[in-house]
Amino acid sequence: MVRMSAEERRESVIRAATAEFATGGYYGTSTEAIAKRVGVSQPYLFRLFPGKKAIFLATVEHCMADVIRTFEEAAKGLEGEEARHSMANAYAKLIAERPEQLLMQMQMYVTVAAAEQAGDRELGESVRAGWMRLWDTVHLPLGAEVDDTTTFMAYGMLINCLVAMGFPPEHRVWEGLYPSARLKGRLEK
Repeated sequence: MVRMSAEERRESVIRAATAEFATGGYYGTSTEAIAKRVGVSQPYLFRLFPGKKAIFLATVEHCMADVIRTFEEAAKGLEGEEARHSMANAYAKLIAERPEQLLMQMQMYVTVAAAEQAGDRELGESVRAGWMRLWDTVHLPLGAEVDDTTTFMAYGMLINCLVAMGFPPEHRVWEGLYPSARLKGRLEK
């Protein structure tokens, strides 16, 4: 049996934490559940990460990096309308194939609100920084127009909410989205 490096083990913790946080949220997920999913002890988990917040922050960073990478790859060599459609298609494919990405994003936003209400701003600062990297990633390919970037990001959040609420791709609420932002045919497996 090949032993994993600490970095490989950290990656496996982040994948497991994504699945756990996506369904249980930050406050409803125990480090015990994450450790169990990875197949390590809690003490080992805490050798890799100093605590639950550190695991969550690493998971947030990983989730945002995945979405950013998805947009960068989709927009490579494209501009304007072509970039918009390519990024929308790539994002729709990402959340259709890996729904934990969508759920993790939704949990991130809820966690920020709850944490800040309790006086913890660190989580919010991290999520907002990730959001700004995401914003900057789509801004230039869309033509560096604030209105276009705002519209694209707003459509993305609407898609997140519609999918999270379970609206099927053929439901009438999808009709107002531009064709590449629709999920019809993507969620049916």
